Amino acid sequence: MSEQELENIIAGFFKDADIQATDLKGTGDHWMVRIVSAEFEGKSKIEQHRMVMTPLEERFQSNEIHAMMLKTFTPEKWAKKKDQQ
Repeated sequence: MSEQELENIIAGFFKDADIQATDLKGTGDHWMVRIVSAEFEGKSKIEQHRMVMTPLEERFQSNEIHAMMLKTFTPEKWAKKKDQQ
């Protein structure tokens, strides 16, 4: 799976999201994904991660995706994080 393919899959579940997928090993199955979405507003980190992982469950079960590190942010929290860098 390519970075663009994974970003497109996730974008199908988050209409307003800014998504960046990074293939950590070059094998297409170990990922770091940053998602900025207003849909995360008022949700805990666990809830945010479930919102991303649940639609991808089949791809984990088939081993198409082996591992994924998620970094999820609301637009407000992402703006603050960018300002700190």
